[in-house]
This record gives sequence, structure tokens and C-alpha cells, in this order.
Amino acid sequence: MKNLLLLLLLCHVSSSVKHSLKFFLTASSGVPNFPQLVGAVTVDDLLLGNCDSNKKIIEPKQKWVKTALENNPQQLEWYTEECFQILPHIFKAKMDSLKQRFNQSGDIHIFQRVSGCEWDDETGERNGFMQYGYDGEDFISLDLKTLTWIAPKPQAVVTKLRWNADKVRLIDHENFLTHVCPEWLKTYVAMGKSSLQRKDLPSVSLLQKSPSSPVSCHATGFYPDRAMMFWRKDGEEIHEGVELGEILPNHDGSFQMSVDLILSSVPPEDWRRYDCVLHLSGVKDHIVTTLDKAVIRTNMEKPSDMTVPITAAVIVLALIAATGFVIYKKKTAKLPPSPPDSSEFTEELNPET
Repeated sequence: MKNLLLLLLLCHVSSSVKHSLKFFLTASSGVPNFPQLVGAVTVDDLLLGNCDSNKKIIEPKQKWVKTALENNPQQLEWYTEECFQILPHIFKAKMDSLKQRFNQSGDIHIFQRVSGCEWDDETGERNGFMQYGYDGEDFISLDLKTLTWIAPKPQAVVTKLRWNADKVRLIDHENFLTHVCPEWLKTYVAMGKSSLQRKDLPSVSLLQKSPSSPVSCHATGFYPDRAMMFWRKDGEEIHEGVELGEILPNHDGSFQMSVDLILSSVPPEDWRRYDCVLHLSGVKDHIVTTLDKAVIRTNMEKPSDMTVPITAAVIVLALIAATGFVIYKKKTAKLPPSPPDSSEFTEELNPET
């Protein structure tokens, strides 16, 4: 009965999907061999493209995105101007201003912005968000319900007062995040249907660092990220001695997750009474892996398929996670015909604020 309920739940989730379009910008200073500015765009956490101030090229990461940009040179020109001509200078000036405001000098500093929107393809509900972070902590965020900026740190109060006084810019933000962005998102979802609505099954491995360590059931390479994973004993889901990890992105747009099981008090002859279960949304059959000492891979093996290379395309996401600044990850098509005025993305970063 429990399995039936879980499958019904997953079927319901797959019939109504909340899609997201996110724009990531990360500026840095003092980071060796790292671009001054890195930008990335994702739909449903699938990387569509990225740019950095060193390479000075827009890099589409999906074939359909590349085709769309080739068919719409105006869009390519807009992305190029934003990534390489406008934003690097503005973000640098803003970071210099923040260093003075926080009484800092030298060292490594990170300034980030995450903005975008969500759209429910069944209910039509739309939500927008825009938030800035500095050195791994929230700096200022936009509350669309009250259309005001929220400053969690004293150093951001000056910026908050100035930005709240600019009513025209606030209305522009509201329009972009609740109207323009969702329309863009709809076209991206439609155009990238083959990528965004695909179902990729994972490879599942049992891992253990040492004989006294928990056994980790690790699944990687699955898509989409709507998945459930747990341990069972004699066919019944268990929670004691179990630690569930987060769903994390891979470099190729797929996902990975793991769930650990502590077996220090379980005799070896009882191990096969345990199994790891993975439910993937939209997939009828779930994946079951029986706990078997013979198939456990230890830390000494260092299997090549467990190594996930970090490329410049996803360093921005790694930096965000590493510094603790993750915005609206889990509240976890034809390119847009008319791109927003660049001032929408740049005015709020006025170095004088």
C-alpha cells in the first residue's frame, strides 16, 4: 500500500511541474585563476549557457540554445554586451564600494546575484525573485509582495533606502520578474522540451569509506531532479540510522543524490534484509539495490565514473553552494522576442549606492 501511495504521489507531481528560470552572476576578487565575472542561465536547473569575463564568448550548453542564438543574433548581441561590456565594470565597482563599507582590504571576496522566476504549468501561478549576496551572506533582496527591498545587514540599509525610493525601477523589476521572465520561461520550456522533459535513469552504487563507516547508496546521472530515495528493511521504509543527502547537479545537467545507512549494530548475516530504493518522477518502475557486501565499493578504489569534473560552466554554482548563498533553489522554445533593457539588470548596481 505504501509503494502504491508513493507511486500515486509521483504521478501527481509529474502531471504538474513548477518550472524555473534563473540568472546567476558571480563576481570575485582575489581568486587566483578565476574570471572576474561568471554568468549562467538555467531552466529547471538545466544549464542553458554561461559566460565569463576571461573567455569573452557566450557558450550555449544545449544544442537547441545554440540554434536559437544563431537564428536570433539580436539576443546573442544582448548577452555579449551584458556579460563582457556592462556588468563586469559595474560589479567590480560595486565590490570596491562594499569593501569600503565593510572596512575590508585585499583577500578573497565574492559578490553574487540570483534572479529569475517560477511558473506552474498546471495552475499558471507565477513567482519572481531577486537577491544579492556578499561573501556568502545575504546582502539585500526584493520582496515582490510589498515591492520593497529587504536589508538583513546594517551595511545594506543605505542601499535599501535608495533603491526603495526609486519607484520606477521597482515597477520595472516587478514587470520583468512576474510578466516578462515567465513568458521567457514558457518559450524555453517549449523549445527545450526534449531536454527538459527527458527521463534519464541513474547508475546506483553502494559506497563505503571504511568498514566502520556508513554505507552510502549513491545514484548519479538521473533526470529530472524530482526523486525520492530511502532505505528499507524487510520491505519497510526505515528512518533510524539513515541520513538523506541533497539532490546535487552534475556537470552534464543530470543529478546525483545519496542516502547513508549506519550498520554498526547490524550483524553481517542480516545485511541482505536491507535495500536502497530510488523513485524517479515519471518512471513507472523504481530502482532497488540490495545491501550486499560483495558489491560495496570502498574509498580506496577511486572509480573514474564517480569523479565529477568541475568546469567553468558550473563553477558559479559550486561557488554559490560553497559560500552558503543559495537562492530559491527549492522553494526547493524560441528565445525571448524582446530582451529586457540592460538598465533593468544594471541600474540597481549603481556603484554609488
